[in-house]
Amino acid sequence: MTLLIHSMSEFSDIIVKAMDIANVSRIAEIGAEYGGMTSVLANHAAANEGHLFSVDPTPKQEFLDWVNAQKQVTHIAKPSLEAIPELKHIDAWLIDGDHNWYTVYHELKAIKATCERDDKPLLAILHDVCWPSANRDMYYAPDRIPEEYRHDYCMDGGAKPGRSGLLREQGFRGMGQFGWALHEGGERNGVKCAVVDFIDEAEASGRPLAYAEIPAVFGLGIMFDANAPWASPLSDLLIPYHDNPLIAKLEQNRLANYLTVLDWQDGAIV
Repeated sequence: MTLLIHSMSEFSDIIVKAMDIANVSRIAEIGAEYGGMTSVLANHAAANEGHLFSVDPTPKQEFLDWVNAQKQVTHIAKPSLEAIPELKHIDAWLIDGDHNWYTVYHELKAIKATCERDDKPLLAILHDVCWPSANRDMYYAPDRIPEEYRHDYCMDGGAKPGRSGLLREQGFRGMGQFGWALHEGGERNGVKCAVVDFIDEAEASGRPLAYAEIPAVFGLGIMFDANAPWASPLSDLLIPYHDNPLIAKLEQNRLANYLTVLDWQDGAIV
């Protein structure tokens, strides 16, 4: 059993209901999660005579082996910003790839352009919109981020709630697998910051967007066209979860417990 639940698949019941309401059959997933959300999306696509396009430049081999046995799944081995414009007539976009402002903001921009090209309502479901990636960039591949958008970062520093800086050999950290921006907050920093900037820009251009946020398991954001034909029933589904204070309190407790375990493992608590 995994100590820290972390997968977008924890929200699968809500996501599947949302896709049913929006009559989703063609799905694009950014960031493959074999054994997690990817299989849920594949099943939904198959049940609705649709297709899943999974975008991931460096997936695990077990995912590639699984894709080869699936008729309703196509793997696209490209970075998301290259792959998105090539996809057509997508009903729902699930974003769970690189958790930084530059990538997420430009993914949303590319998705908006694709939806407009195909005359499709926008429906984007994003993971990691809450702590720790809400207002702090995470970099799996820092070299892919243009220098002018990349914050100073550290590959082994740890994050803790309420602290802008990073901790040495403590906190939630990537152990060399990913890096955090050295500071939290400010402009162009983090997934939630990208979401807010994109929504503000879209609304200023005359495209009203609705947004709901479930503050659990690092946060799930659901963004959609406020004028979509299914916007009202989708809103009814999401309103009880949106910014729910009890859910947020449980998430704070979950993170505090996990970070305490990390402290024990690090020898910071005797």
